[in-house]
Amino acid sequence: MSQAETEMPANRRSRTVKRRLWRGLRQQWKLLGLFEIDQQHEFFSLTQMMKEGLSGAVQNTIDNPPADELSEDDFKMEVTQVHEGFQMETFAGPVFASLRHSLGMTEKDYQHSLSSEGCYLQFISNSKSKANFFLTNDKRFFLKTQNKREVKFLLSNLKIYLAHLESYPHSLLVKFLGVHRISIPRQKKKYFIVMQSVFYPDERISARYDIKGCQVSRWTNPAPEGGQVIVILKDMNFEGKYISLDEQGAWLARQVKIDTAFLQTLNVLDYSFLVAHQPLHNDERDQSHSFATLIMRTKKSVDPGSSPTHAGVPYVPGAVLEEDSPLLESETPCGSARFRIKETHPSDGLIPLQELQGGASGTSADSELQEFQAQNRRLLPNFKNPLHVIDGEDLRYFVGIIDIFTVYGFKKKLEHLWKRLRYPGQAFSTVSPPAYARRLCQWVQDHTK
Repeated sequence: MSQAETEMPANRRSRTVKRRLWRGLRQQWKLLGLFEIDQQHEFFSLTQMMKEGLSGAVQNTIDNPPADELSEDDFKMEVTQVHEGFQMETFAGPVFASLRHSLGMTEKDYQHSLSSEGCYLQFISNSKSKANFFLTNDKRFFLKTQNKREVKFLLSNLKIYLAHLESYPHSLLVKFLGVHRISIPRQKKKYFIVMQSVFYPDERISARYDIKGCQVSRWTNPAPEGGQVIVILKDMNFEGKYISLDEQGAWLARQVKIDTAFLQTLNVLDYSFLVAHQPLHNDERDQSHSFATLIMRTKKSVDPGSSPTHAGVPYVPGAVLEEDSPLLESETPCGSARFRIKETHPSDGLIPLQELQGGASGTSADSELQEFQAQNRRLLPNFKNPLHVIDGEDLRYFVGIIDIFTVYGFKKKLEHLWKRLRYPGQAFSTVSPPAYARRLCQWVQDHTK
């Protein structure tokens, strides 16, 4: 210890040592990417408040479930709950509760993930964002700090965001599950959002990419071979690689086109297309072809409670009972009625669907199939986080679109002009929303097979 440090008051010296220790830990953690927020961590107090506040906020929706039909007041609702040392404000609580329900989440399950005894995790990425990223201990949900402008932007566009998800239930847009604000006496208010993690479950993920469809500043040094470091790679790291999906590649390209068209209406850019992959086990490959799994995947693909059923028989869009077929246990592997099912590979860029066999044109089943196609649905895997998971022949892919808050305003237009001078002839991220959307769609098309 230096002479200057020995002459410091004890409490000041202690703070200096702690700061040095913290700086050292930060350097290590920057390499690791993901670590527990324990009692020595600078964000321990904040995340404990988040856990307590979120538990109370979700309990409020459990005790006061939203109505079947959302009202204008639900979108404007702000609920403040007082806790020891802080207040938690929840915005549009009934709206997000309704969205969580549509995604098949129970409030108790959601509450348990957000407020379990295990510490939150902090994720340090190579992103230029000044936001802090936290994960629940089970890694199901991301919590991200946001500034006031971004929160206002989300809340002001919440109704059309929900309308898009209703029109396209299998959208790749990140699913926002809650917007909150923590108020601590004599401190700046902290806004944060809760969203589904695209990369869940991540135990076997072997590579992660953040794609923007351009080249400038889009390379990241990969993690050391054999290490446990989590690194998010970028566009240039993906060169020479492909997302191998066979027939579902056309589905993916079309859904990205649909979602980016919606983001154009918000006048936003700089969003990211996330891609991760893990190898499929042999049993996972075989399971995808079984009839029982087909039934489960189809049930996941339709809105709960909205699809017609045959008295206890699983309903499969595009499948009909054989004429005069008795419900025989022996006819199918899952003991249901006998279906004639054929997966088609349409040439119009739509998804593989079960084709109606023998159904007359104009029937209700035909109408269901047309709606299924119009909404660009697919057979969801019987797997956790199915909306963001697509199985290829050899790999399981995790895909999603995140970071949709950057508006193409005056500052971004100036940045675009400056980058045109700085990077002549090169593709950079700051371009107009239509150009950004076209370029990302082209990237997906070029890198999918």
